[in-house]
Amino acid sequence: MPSLRQHHTFHLPASGREIISFSSPELFRARWLQSDTNYLLGGGSNTLFLEDFDGQVFINEMRGIEHAESDTHHLLRVAGGENWHALVTYCLDKGWYGMENLALIPGSVGASPIQNIGAYGVEVGQFIASVELIDIQSGKATTLNNSECEFGYRDSVFKKALAGKTLITHVNFALPKTYSPVVSYGELAALDNPTAQQVYDTVIAVRKSKLPDPDELGNAGSFFKNPVVSVSHFERLKKAASTIPGFVVDNGVKIPAAWLIDQCGFKGKTEGGVRCHITQPLVLTNTGEAVGNDVVKLARSIMDTVRERYDIALEAEVRLVGRNGVINL
Repeated sequence: MPSLRQHHTFHLPASGREIISFSSPELFRARWLQSDTNYLLGGGSNTLFLEDFDGQVFINEMRGIEHAESDTHHLLRVAGGENWHALVTYCLDKGWYGMENLALIPGSVGASPIQNIGAYGVEVGQFIASVELIDIQSGKATTLNNSECEFGYRDSVFKKALAGKTLITHVNFALPKTYSPVVSYGELAALDNPTAQQVYDTVIAVRKSKLPDPDELGNAGSFFKNPVVSVSHFERLKKAASTIPGFVVDNGVKIPAAWLIDQCGFKGKTEGGVRCHITQPLVLTNTGEAVGNDVVKLARSIMDTVRERYDIALEAEVRLVGRNGVINL
């Protein structure tokens, strides 16, 4: 069985029955329908193979970027197999601005709407006009507009009603010609009327300072989502822990999971070959000898402790894959 270690950024020692690269929807469907156990892999930055996968692993190699424009927007049609960070850089070089806050996020363009990737006050759903996809079983091509994608915090219809049923072939972006930098978040707030290049450079510098390079220290970025609690729940927590940070959102108050994990004493803690990162406890890392069970033990320990101390249920942002497919902790 071929190794999957280099096909996911946590680099666990797992194998798959077969690894299939495809450059067309037709090739993808022909091979997918040959097996009942399949997994579609983007850049491997949001997937952990906890053990050997008894099925076919598919890697999207579809490429291509098309550009058009209206009076107000640059319009891009981008194939799902393109690299996300490379697309952000390409747009910046062309003078098509807006997505700089999302620089250096690993993964593919086709995976970006599934997770509705976001960083530094910006989510990719803000720029997506529509998503082109095919129904895997029927082969029927469909285009969903922005509202039909049901974008939410790290969420979309592709993780719910359409999960495992479609292949995203292209993503259509609309980037406004009038540039308005979003610099209200974190270190970007120190920038004074920055250019798009300055935002891009700052985001990359900050990410590199806080997050380990997966080529040097295996990881899958943020392991947990930032939980959202009710206003009343947050008020109770504030009375017990006055320094707890919270940000008001549409459905309650969002609390940084990194703060919760840090307060519970997990920063730097190890379980076998897995460590809670010393500078960003939201990230679990592979020290070089990790196996899937190490990840499960440490993640569950974090979840149990946060639940006991704060009555908050953390949810994994990373997709965990076992022998027969995606599993929940």
